[in-house]
Amino acid sequence: MDHQTINDIPNFIDTLGLSEEPFGMFFTDTKPENGYSPDTYELPTRDKEIKNEIDWSKTFGQFSCVIGKIWLARKKKTSAYFSSTQFGCPGGAFWLGFNKPQAETIIHYVSSGIPGQMEGEHYCDSPDNLRKIFEYVNPVPAAKEYCVFKPISQFNEEETPVLVSFFTRPEPLNGLHQLAAFVTNDPEVVASPWSAACGSLAVWPLHYLEKGQSKAVIGGWDPSARKFFKTDELSFTIPFDMFTQMLNRYKDSFLKTKTWENVHKKINKSKKAWNEV
Repeated sequence: MDHQTINDIPNFIDTLGLSEEPFGMFFTDTKPENGYSPDTYELPTRDKEIKNEIDWSKTFGQFSCVIGKIWLARKKKTSAYFSSTQFGCPGGAFWLGFNKPQAETIIHYVSSGIPGQMEGEHYCDSPDNLRKIFEYVNPVPAAKEYCVFKPISQFNEEETPVLVSFFTRPEPLNGLHQLAAFVTNDPEVVASPWSAACGSLAVWPLHYLEKGQSKAVIGGWDPSARKFFKTDELSFTIPFDMFTQMLNRYKDSFLKTKTWENVHKKINKSKKAWNEV
């Protein structure tokens, strides 16, 4: 990523009233030297499940949330990275593009469970309907060995994010939402589909790009991952091309009007309330 883009980011963040810089996501075959990642263990694929080769008690006991690792990376301003052997949980492996089709055990776990054996999360009303959703999402396979999330300012000249994710409360999110429409002239540019929180940071934006659609995705609705978000915080993920358009054009938008100055007053009130001034 070029120096000019990186140099433009601080003023952009300040104008939007964001409390932290966004994270870029990219795929690489080079393991990051620093950062947070889940422990290594065997991917619970559907083929292994059919052959009864998965120790599910061990698998469930090793769950480590993708968003939890990104939460740590946000706090320490470093990387979080994942792979087909460092995926955190079977859900994360699916939503980051490392494992499909999803195992039937996980499909039951996320939906109605298995009577007498496993309590479900009840995020979908039945395994059959969840299976249809997963088939529709059909995650784009991870392009390289590692899926890496790190602060946008830490990208070097040889690295380019595929996606850019902001973590923000509603007032700055208001600016991002409107700016996405400003640079694309698409009234439906912002989507908020159902998924695990990590799916909103990866698979759903990639799903749209695969269809030739540049979409912003609001996420963070997953109740299981809310503990790794600030109170009232959501994610907003966009393709890198949309991010560069925002950087190039935000000074011509509503963000430089008195209307936005009034919104900024609410942003400052929010920061004061949360001791983030």
